[in-house]
Amino acid sequence: MKYTFIDKSQGSIKDDIFSGLTVALALVPEAVAFSFIAGISPVIGLYGAFMMGLITSIIGGRPGMISGATGAMAVVMVALVQEGNAMGAPSEQLGVQYLFATLLLTGLIQASAGFLRLGKFIRMIPHSVMMGFVNGLALVIFLSQLSMFRVEGEWMSGSQLYIMLGLIALAMGIMIILPLITKKIPAALVAIITISLLVIFGEIDTQSVKSFIVSGGGSGIEAGLPVFGIPAIPFNLETLAIIFPYALILAAIGLIESLMTLSLIDELTETRGDANRESIAQGIANFVNGLFGGMGGCAMIGQSIINIKSGGRGRLSGIVAALALLAFILFGSKYIEMVPIAALTAVMFMVVLGTFAWSTFKILNKVPKADILVIIVVTALTVIFDLAIAVLAGVIIASLVFSWENAVRIRARKHIDERGVKHYEIFGPLFFGSTTLFNSKFDLENDPKEVIVDFAESRIMDQSAIEAINKLSEKYQKKGKNIHLRHLSKDCHRLIKKAQSICEVNVLEDPDYFVAIDNYNKVVANRIS
Repeated sequence: MKYTFIDKSQGSIKDDIFSGLTVALALVPEAVAFSFIAGISPVIGLYGAFMMGLITSIIGGRPGMISGATGAMAVVMVALVQEGNAMGAPSEQLGVQYLFATLLLTGLIQASAGFLRLGKFIRMIPHSVMMGFVNGLALVIFLSQLSMFRVEGEWMSGSQLYIMLGLIALAMGIMIILPLITKKIPAALVAIITISLLVIFGEIDTQSVKSFIVSGGGSGIEAGLPVFGIPAIPFNLETLAIIFPYALILAAIGLIESLMTLSLIDELTETRGDANRESIAQGIANFVNGLFGGMGGCAMIGQSIINIKSGGRGRLSGIVAALALLAFILFGSKYIEMVPIAALTAVMFMVVLGTFAWSTFKILNKVPKADILVIIVVTALTVIFDLAIAVLAGVIIASLVFSWENAVRIRARKHIDERGVKHYEIFGPLFFGSTTLFNSKFDLENDPKEVIVDFAESRIMDQSAIEAINKLSEKYQKKGKNIHLRHLSKDCHRLIKKAQSICEVNVLEDPDYFVAIDNYNKVVANRIS
């Protein structure tokens, strides 16, 4: 039986339940780690993962996708929490209150984007950017797991390191071999339980969830239910000036990462999610986090892939993951804290292997160099900075390359008919990047008195194209010559009219351009005679 990382079957209730439990276990160290990054209590991160996961699973646009506290948003929260803490006494800890207020605004921005149907713009992201995105995130996930090899700030060494590596190798071996035998139970969950039992009953000294939390300055994950509360800060223009920039950045990062994860899961499962509905769900979830003391977050590519790899396809998988995480916080903290970090690290390493687009190495000599550049730049920027900067840079580079390639493709086929009229048949789009080359195609000095420019195979795209035509017309008029525009589409004609072009425009209303051609030729012939 051939091993496949993603099973594209429809899943079942059993698969959703088991995969949800697996995801819940993997959520714990991630939420705790991101809380430490943001400088807040681990319980706040766990609350955030619970509320994000539950709400987006119920009303989101991508069943099977998992949301929770993420590193991409945590790195932005650091500065916000620090700035908020500086505005009061150390004992007040105002930073977390400013974080909750920011999440309220973040949620409103994200929900508004969904209601305005802006999610469709995710389709503007090229495939090369997507490949760079998954490669970069795979590296980010891998690098984030390296912190699991530190104990009280020091890197593991000696027998402690060898035990950790051995347990990881054993867990990864289980996740690779078990699917070859049976796919009825999630390999990741079996690996976690097996390694946990081995460590507990074998009394193996290794890092656990409890020791990881303690080494980061926490005391544990046990807590009660999230409590409703309005952020304890003044709601005025001064506060808005502080939180709005952070809210805008968090909203952008959250939507970009969520919608790109949605697109990736769509591709892996060969299904289609609703980007606008997911944007609304992300916004509502972050808003609720602001009211109930959660960290907020967005879609998590690692946990989402764990879910679909374990067979989770429906909304039930995300709901189970969120409720199981809450159960851990309320009732099962002492058991979850016994889980070895090695088992969870192994699961994330398998995610890295499954996330990275290994096909990148196969296509290096088969795709344009510009696409290779985009993949490398997006990958590097995702690791060095964050996803939003990486995607923005990738889209800009891809757009510039596209514009340049289309700019040099414009050409003109020329001929003089039996009446002595010069025809220029234009091929390719006329826009800001191609106007210079467009102008170079015309021979003003030697052209006859009557000139026809045929746009049957071209299209006027923007204001620069209109200005190019206007200026060309003026030059011909100064030479005492007439220029006629032919086969313009209706929308191009409207653009020319709005520009108050001085050209004589002949528009053929029939989109197939079979109407009035003979009449047009007669008009030109009579004018010449």
